[in-house]
Amino acid sequence: MFRLTQLLNEFDHPTEPRPYRDPPGPVVVWNLIRRCNLSCKHCYASASEKDFKGELTTPEIYDVMDDLRAFRVPVLILSGGEPLLHPDIIDISKRAKRMGFYVALSSNGILVSDDNVDAIAEVDYDYVGISIDGIGATHDKFRGQDGSYEAAMQGIRLCRDAGLKVGLRFTMTQDNAHELPQILDLLESERIDKFYLSHLNYAGRGNANREDDAYFTITRDAMDLLFERCLDFMAKGDAKEFVTGNNDADGVYLLHWVNKHRPDKAGHMQAKLEQWGGNATGVNVANIDNLGNVHPDTMWWHHILGNVKERPFSEIWMDTSAPLMAGLKRRPRRIAGRCGACRHFAICNGNTRVRAERMSGDPWAEDPGCYLSDAEIGLG
Repeated sequence: MFRLTQLLNEFDHPTEPRPYRDPPGPVVVWNLIRRCNLSCKHCYASASEKDFKGELTTPEIYDVMDDLRAFRVPVLILSGGEPLLHPDIIDISKRAKRMGFYVALSSNGILVSDDNVDAIAEVDYDYVGISIDGIGATHDKFRGQDGSYEAAMQGIRLCRDAGLKVGLRFTMTQDNAHELPQILDLLESERIDKFYLSHLNYAGRGNANREDDAYFTITRDAMDLLFERCLDFMAKGDAKEFVTGNNDADGVYLLHWVNKHRPDKAGHMQAKLEQWGGNATGVNVANIDNLGNVHPDTMWWHHILGNVKERPFSEIWMDTSAPLMAGLKRRPRRIAGRCGACRHFAICNGNTRVRAERMSGDPWAEDPGCYLSDAEIGLG
């Protein structure tokens, strides 16, 4: 995850750069349930309105949580499907909080209501992320249900008014990129704390619809707009949290932006970006699906590392006998093509490997989602 606000804050409040280092354990995105009340166009889990056999029971979930905590996992992001459809989501979440995890809820927002918002607030989630894929009908089309936009916005308002930190998640394609300015306007008008821009990744239905991915020029324009809006909020003393995901070229693009607009800060920014270190799939980011299968991240459901019913997560995650995990954990990674020759490799770490694998069949090929020119990465 690329933490834009944190980096732009370095302009006025610089911190000492440190060498890159891994955290004690990975952030775990946990798809507790695959059932969902929507059929979203870009769903990496290809979730649907039905029960799926073989899902982890609640006692099994608790056993896995004990192993994760002992393994020093700092963050659990509880997802789905729609996690609020899990019958024990509140009890699971409360237990995770008591154990000391940073606990986030990843929801479509529709099931947040007057009837359950008090219970959700009582959990005291550290963050609730709700997906918005456009304004009104655009969102409804992406989500496959009329009225889902208004229902999601009502869920956001209920969480906000209950005192929870809430954020918008926006997956950008060429079909909805034109509405990004209006989405960002919601941060101010609806008093929302955080914005997450997800570049479309090629997995699940996202892979089936990769022809809808935003063109590179649209991506660059979107990043310029995020820089502008983030700095505007900071200047007003209302530092909204801006983050992006699924394209680690964002870090290199920021460095070029700083070289152009704040050249006096370029050296410091490069050091901070190298400290961030780019793509962390298979190292600092992990995924457990509803059946207990462990994946390098949420976009790798077609690659199973092991199952927590058979081996503890802590053993599975440290096992580098599989070539994919060995390659992901290697630093620097061995990447071919433009990525391997890029002068800014220390910043993005070869970007998103699943996108390379989906497009070429080779996880170590160059990332076709890099939107930087050859000149910008030191080629030609």
